[in-house]
Amino acid sequence: MLGINGPEFLLLLIIGLLVIGPSRLPEYTQKLSNIVKEVRRMASGAREQIKEEVGIDIDDVDWKKYDPRQYDPRRIIKEALLDDDTKPVSAGTPAAVATVAAASAAERRPERTVERLADGEAAPFDSEAT
Repeated sequence: MLGINGPEFLLLLIIGLLVIGPSRLPEYTQKLSNIVKEVRRMASGAREQIKEEVGIDIDDVDWKKYDPRQYDPRRIIKEALLDDDTKPVSAGTPAAVATVAAASAAERRPERTVERLADGEAAPFDSEAT
């Protein structure tokens, strides 16, 4: 409780009684209770507002999952590298269709021809490109 132990709390209570005095003590205790009720009402309202807007209850959230200290780039990279992406592809899946389409496109693609310059011939120069 705010780093205050029992004897310190009693000492603060006695000092408060002496400073405030017995005549004004009921008034200040009523103000304190009203402040505590208002803070509880505001916290409850905020909790309900979050529940309405987000759609989840705050108590159900696993806060450890969002702790930035849990982020370890080495572990994430290791898991990504060791992740097995070589799953068998069935005939009806989009991945299989894309694989077949790529293979047929590769078969239809014309062969690339490379024209070489003769020995001693200067390469063409485009003055507008540089």
